[in-house]
Amino acid sequence: MDRFLPLVDAIIRGHRLSEADGDDVSQTVWLRLVEHLGDLREPAALPGWIRTTTRNECLRLLAARGRVRPVDPQDASGLDAVVDDVAGTDLLAAESRQLLREALAVLPEARRALLLLLLADPPVGYEEISRRLGIPVGSIGPTRARALEQLRRTPALRRLVEVIP
Repeated sequence: MDRFLPLVDAIIRGHRLSEADGDDVSQTVWLRLVEHLGDLREPAALPGWIRTTTRNECLRLLAARGRVRPVDPQDASGLDAVVDDVAGTDLLAAESRQLLREALAVLPEARRALLLLLLADPPVGYEEISRRLGIPVGSIGPTRARALEQLRRTPALRRLVEVIP
């Protein structure tokens, strides 16, 4: 913990969390590490796992915070604005998810499976991905790069870039 605490703190600072939120994220990261310690087979992968988990926890906290909007219940117009904003945000998120699904559907099954494993939470290690997909560990990075490039060229992802403000 002493060795990787500066890494966790740096990621938390990068997300500009308050001290209390940062403490919550840090505590959650160490708890997740204890929970998944038996799953980590490659000691060299620990810094990456900690980095990814910390980033995911920061983003989860920020997303949860974004769903909470203080409103004065005495001001009816303020409540209407929040409802309209939330509805618009939900619609935009649903449209973005659909476009991403369409873009992923265009990819060959092997590349789609690789990208989904790389995005799994908790993170799946390269050795496990290699085992599941039957590809060498050294091929994962280059295959991921090709899959992302192919994904970027899909019409659905181009529309997604247009949708996101």
